[in-house]
Amino acid sequence: MADEMGQGNGRSPAHETLDRAARDRLADAVEVLDPQPRERRWVSLSLCILDAVWSIGANYDNVVVPLTRNLAKEFGVDRPVVPMTDALDVDPLPVTRLGELGVEELARRTNRQRTSTRGGILKADAVLRHINEFVKHDVTTLRDGIDLLADSDRFAAVDKDLRSIPGEGARGVRRNYLWMLIGQDDLIKPDRMVLRWFRHHGVIVDPADARDIITALVPIVSQRLRRDVTAWEIDHALWLAGRGM
Repeated sequence: MADEMGQGNGRSPAHETLDRAARDRLADAVEVLDPQPRERRWVSLSLCILDAVWSIGANYDNVVVPLTRNLAKEFGVDRPVVPMTDALDVDPLPVTRLGELGVEELARRTNRQRTSTRGGILKADAVLRHINEFVKHDVTTLRDGIDLLADSDRFAAVDKDLRSIPGEGARGVRRNYLWMLIGQDDLIKPDRMVLRWFRHHGVIVDPADARDIITALVPIVSQRLRRDVTAWEIDHALWLAGRGM
């Protein structure tokens, strides 16, 4: 799929292979969806990591959300998700606490899915490897993670270390999704619902290509709606629309 849209073999990025008419058609379709700001977020960095790791290759509604909520409840977090308008409170599940579990214990409390069906590590292992890297850089809470996004040098160092964890997907899709969950709305993880939406509109792409196109649509849709629209808002609008197709 990547080659069809120009991502493979050194050719131009996918969004550059779309002519203006095709981009305008996609922008028209996105404008109708009226993308809205994010309304809710996880209350803990630990929960963001769980979401990001398990969301690769798993059904979000049936697996990822219940798994994350159930583990939060086991640790006494009764309100794992809050409105974005709520003030950021103390992280109820610092990564150091979740990191006290071993791989087998975390797998027992979640499931034994792997980052890949071909030699991938347990997702529980991937979560704990993320935690180790964050702790190494003194990032243990959601507030720490948000502050990290504003420090370009520290962010680059953490981002580089996270890149070495197996199973992050094409062009760091898992890693980018994690940063988005923490609070960086220009980093997204287009999934099969979003790809379904693109197919419905005659564009066959992989997640990395979809991300490029969405990023290219941000200024166009923002201008049309006369307000700042983020990549996350477009991605989520496409995801919601794709679910119904």
